[in-house]
Amino acid sequence: MKRNAFLAIAIGGLSAGLIDLAQALVLFGTRVPFGIAAGLIGRQAAHGGGAAVYALGIFLHFFIATSAATVYYVASRWLKFLTEHWFICGLFYGAAVDQVMTLIVLPLSAVHARGPYKLHDLLLGIGVHMITVGLPISFSVWRFGRDAAVSISSSRMSR
Repeated sequence: MKRNAFLAIAIGGLSAGLIDLAQALVLFGTRVPFGIAAGLIGRQAAHGGGAAVYALGIFLHFFIATSAATVYYVASRWLKFLTEHWFICGLFYGAAVDQVMTLIVLPLSAVHARGPYKLHDLLLGIGVHMITVGLPISFSVWRFGRDAAVSISSSRMSR
């Protein structure tokens, strides 16, 4: 059971992190990891930093993606429809991750990013994260976490 959980979370987090980071680098340029690191250490420290700050930004990005995969995996153990309808649920999950980042994480970070946001930017962020974050995570949990769900259900029934 633990191997399946680890595999589902690791592949989901790594694939979502890689796809999302790749699209961000294409759309916004190679300084994106500095912006991510700024959420933890502040804008001035991040943009004045070198390779270590860049690596911190990449690490934080994958940490967040893997955390999102972990949340989806754990939720899927109780909410079976998350794996039964992984495609639709993944799209909604990607939108939810985007909104949690936009409305909670960024305002609380060292960047203190708050609106007002342009509707176009909000819709673009939601759409991109539906595909780059939600779908890789939900697919991974569906594909690699299935046996774990059966094991958990079986152990609950035997009690």
